[in-house]
Amino acid sequence: MRAFAPFAGLAVLAAAAILPAGMVSAGDLDQPSAKGPARAVMICNTDAATRRAFTREHGAPPVFVTAREALSVQPSDPAWNAPRCMTAREHARYREAATTYAAVR
Repeated sequence: MRAFAPFAGLAVLAAAAILPAGMVSAGDLDQPSAKGPARAVMICNTDAATRRAFTREHGAPPVFVTAREALSVQPSDPAWNAPRCMTAREHARYREAATTYAAVR
């Protein structure tokens, strides 16, 4: 049984790292959603091959957003026709800011 405890702890730690900071809690399921349309943001490289693949897949060249821009999107803002891109570094900033916001809240 003792060998299982570290593995279970590691699994919980991994799940906590993978789950987004803004997960819906059980109490929020009863409340109507005030969110606007979903806006997808993908982690993209900035090289030419990634740009070509994104354009082929989505029909438009990638538009990169910063963490600050992604956090400031309002439900009343117009919907995006194609997903936006974010570099891995900006995603780390976004995740850090979202986690800090969730902790303060």
